[in-house]
Amino acid sequence: MKLVKLSGLFLATALITFACSQPSTVETSEAQEVAATEGKTLTIDQTSTQIGWRGYKPAGQHFGKIPATEGMLAVNGGDITGGKFTFDITGLKIEDMQETEENYGKLWGHLQSADFFDAANHPTASFEITSVETFGTTDVISDQEEFSTDNTPKSATSLSPENPTHWISGNLTMRGVTKNIKFPASVKMENGAVLAKAGFNIDRTAWGLAYGDEATAVDKAKDQFIYNTVSLELDLKASE
Repeated sequence: MKLVKLSGLFLATALITFACSQPSTVETSEAQEVAATEGKTLTIDQTSTQIGWRGYKPAGQHFGKIPATEGMLAVNGGDITGGKFTFDITGLKIEDMQETEENYGKLWGHLQSADFFDAANHPTASFEITSVETFGTTDVISDQEEFSTDNTPKSATSLSPENPTHWISGNLTMRGVTKNIKFPASVKMENGAVLAKAGFNIDRTAWGLAYGDEATAVDKAKDQFIYNTVSLELDLKASE
């Protein structure tokens, strides 16, 4: 779990992803044991911590942000020993249209409904760290083919941080479903704060967000589906 410092401030560069046989969505498995937290506790900066999301369909795409409501990161010397972050699904923002537009309200309501996040029953999402590993010099990012349209989802390589340093594994809970995911991140220490960035794809259907599941599309040529791939981009800052 070392945060290997570079020039006294930055952590060693080079990171990750999956072997060539792996898909462009993150490695996903059943929930794992949460890492034991030791050392100093840092609190997330809510104004600087959020998840950017982007969903795709052949006819277009939508994107926005989900704000963080609370969270902490445990650091022992140069090691991250754990952390947990909570995000407000009801605070989800759509950034490709104006809030005053009728379609904004329709899309926001649809995303909050049982077709997607089921926010009435599951108003928050959370991520809890299970392990942190330094990126290996032989690790690579691999992309998979998606059904090609004008709005094919972004590739894993384009979403990954430019200089990732670590693999982050953790339990992601949405809609009452918890899955462990593993993704590349760029992590550094700056003026006593930990700053992290990550970008990766998930298969939304693993968490029960199955509306418009592309796997059930009878005729993809008619564009009547939503890509199962959703892109997430995390920005996090934690300090004393």
